[in-house]
Amino acid sequence: MRQMTHFAIMLSALFLLSACDSNEKSDSLTTVPAIDVGVITVSTKAQPIKVELPGRAVAYLESEVRPQVGGIVTKRSFTEGGFVTKGQSLYQIDPSQYKAALMNAQAELQSAKATLSSAKSKAKRYKVLLKTNSISQQDFDDAQALYKEAQAQIAVNEANVHTAQINLKYTEVTAPISGRIGKSSVTEGALVTGNQTDVLAYLQQIDPIYIDIPQSSNQFTYFNNQIKSGKLKATKEDNVQLILNDDSFYELRGSIQFSDINVDEGTGSVTLRAEFANPDHRLLPGMYVRALLNEGIDEKAILVPQKAVTHNVKGQAVVMLVSKDNKIVSRVVATAEAIDNQWRITDGLEAGDRIVVSGLQKIQVGSLVHPTPVLTSTEN
Repeated sequence: MRQMTHFAIMLSALFLLSACDSNEKSDSLTTVPAIDVGVITVSTKAQPIKVELPGRAVAYLESEVRPQVGGIVTKRSFTEGGFVTKGQSLYQIDPSQYKAALMNAQAELQSAKATLSSAKSKAKRYKVLLKTNSISQQDFDDAQALYKEAQAQIAVNEANVHTAQINLKYTEVTAPISGRIGKSSVTEGALVTGNQTDVLAYLQQIDPIYIDIPQSSNQFTYFNNQIKSGKLKATKEDNVQLILNDDSFYELRGSIQFSDINVDEGTGSVTLRAEFANPDHRLLPGMYVRALLNEGIDEKAILVPQKAVTHNVKGQAVVMLVSKDNKIVSRVVATAEAIDNQWRITDGLEAGDRIVVSGLQKIQVGSLVHPTPVLTSTEN
């Protein structure tokens, strides 16, 4: 009987030990350790919004040099490819025939003045004689007509003199604007004609210089609506930077002067024109560049590292957030443009939210985590 009692006590003890061990194993299975993740806390800041677009340099002023009178070119007074100033002599056309024409017009004017003097005296005498009935009314009328005709002839001859003076002046072809002149299409001894279709030379003013920038009409409308709605603040400062072909930045900034009033039907783009100072003539007409446009300022911008943004099966942008109880929750967000290595978030996040930026491969929605603040590249 004692042996039976002892065996029962031993069996009960073993059962109790087994139960305790089972409970300990169960507790160890249900208690999962927190996963270490790196997080950033969402904050807002004023952020200029820039877009990069292609651009092409265009001369500020352009002029086609053409002769306005015909003749033989006797002199060329500029260096091809050099800079000329407004009014500077470029070509000299043989002025001989135009000097002669001016002298002839001046002589005809003097003759007309003499005729006018005689007609005027005759008209005065006939007026006195008509009062004493010494001449007929017809004779008086004829004298008055001759006087008025002589006056009109003076006006005609004065106009002829003026025309001859203009033509003589045009024998010297001058620069209509200041700028850089290209190659000459004629040399000394060439025959030119007035208002010919062939250009003698091209002249361009390139300081300042224009940059024409095509922007898609959708993007153009989007940023205009953002400013009108108050989501972006317009900037009044020089808001355009240039990136040259060697990836260097042009040292001076420019400003948008206007946008075209038409949308190009072929490309669906609107052309913006920016003006830049070009004192060293580094920018030349026809040169292609890249333009960075400051479209406005988001005064409460939220920027999130691109690596923290993934996409769900619907293609929506998603970030993983750490809740107050240190568990992972998923949040769909709206992204705008990329700024450096970050996305600008326009919807879905608020200041104070904690976003997981490292350890994403180890977590899922509902995971218990141990968040550690990390610095983004912009904060280093």
